[in-house]
Amino acid sequence: MKKLYIETLGCAMNVRDSEHIIAELTQKEEFELTSDLTQADLILINTCSVREKPVHKLFSEIGYFNKVKKEGAKIGVCGCTASHLGEEIIKKAPFVSFVLGARNVSKITEIIHKDKAVEVDIDYDESTYAFSDFRSSPYKAFVNISIGCDKKCTFCIVPSTRGEEISIPPELIVQEAKKAAQKGAKEIFLLGQNVNNYGRRFSDRDRDVDFTDLLRMVSQIDEVERIRFTSPHPLHMDDKFLEEFASNPKICKSMHMPLQSGSTKILRAMKRGYTKEWFLDRAARLRQMVPDVRISTDIIVGFPGESDEDFAHTIDVVERVGFEQIFSFKYSPRPLTPAKDYDNQVPQEIASQRLSYLQDLHLKMLDSISARELGKIYNVYFEELKPGGYVAGRTDNNWIVKVKGSEELLGKFADVRITKPGRLGLEGEVIV
Repeated sequence: MKKLYIETLGCAMNVRDSEHIIAELTQKEEFELTSDLTQADLILINTCSVREKPVHKLFSEIGYFNKVKKEGAKIGVCGCTASHLGEEIIKKAPFVSFVLGARNVSKITEIIHKDKAVEVDIDYDESTYAFSDFRSSPYKAFVNISIGCDKKCTFCIVPSTRGEEISIPPELIVQEAKKAAQKGAKEIFLLGQNVNNYGRRFSDRDRDVDFTDLLRMVSQIDEVERIRFTSPHPLHMDDKFLEEFASNPKICKSMHMPLQSGSTKILRAMKRGYTKEWFLDRAARLRQMVPDVRISTDIIVGFPGESDEDFAHTIDVVERVGFEQIFSFKYSPRPLTPAKDYDNQVPQEIASQRLSYLQDLHLKMLDSISARELGKIYNVYFEELKPGGYVAGRTDNNWIVKVKGSEELLGKFADVRITKPGRLGLEGEVIV
């Protein structure tokens, strides 16, 4: 059989796109997956373009692929960077066989037979396409609920690489989730650029269903024991959504709330659609309704026009919300975004200082947050073997927990007493 090697950069949606690609090629084109790059007949890199670094990595990676690949092997570039660079990739790297955009995944079985083909139509509608089935883990299942993004955040390239937001019909989502659960995936992970904007637009017909309704539908699947999702948008965190999150026992009690900035002035420049006060109100209500909730966030420092006072507002939100996890970055000017042309860019030195301050502050906060976990008992769903004879899984509120154990724990729930807290995860003992 022909062999397929695929490298995935970026977010969970890219991971799911890669799973779709693998499924289509292994079930319709007689490929088998390999981890040995030098043996592959087809080498794919599924790219991310949210920040500048992954774009640079693309060209260094495919240059390496070209050096070590076997004679006759094809190299294809997929994903978001493929969408926004298109033909430029082949001009810069003529050894690339084809380019497939993030909105065109379903065309993979066609494009592999077309030399130098470029398929990057961001208006292409895959919302009702039935992909073949492949999952990286038998214990959990990623399920896309929408494609594209209608937000116009001035720092973000995603609307230009994934196109207009379209919701996938709810019956297809429920069908996919049920099929995965019946095969053993006890945890369903719903994916979208703005999951709680679900239902705004369908391509097949008008429907009166929103994200809260969808959560209820998926939770009615008997075999599904846990539901996670990412990423919700703070603007759409209405009371109906928060009440369902708090009351539905199948919905895991961790919430990703992308702040980006704590300054209302900067949020307005970013076109985020909410204020500092709105974000704080939603976070406070969430903590009140679900005392053991863990809240994670994304923060950009050094956005154009960010003053010391604006940054102080961000720090204020961090301290008041007490985020259990922060993904923080310096602002990175991206092509096809308004913010790259703003004339009030923040010097890199200042942005670096602010990022260091934020990250150092959060590390200190994590010491206090994790220390409170000592002695607690959690129900953990185990899904991964770790070096040293450990098995790892997640709590309902998304702590990573490892215990001494073997593959017999994989795919099972067990109560664990925490014996060793850490900033990024916990260690414990299974309660027999």
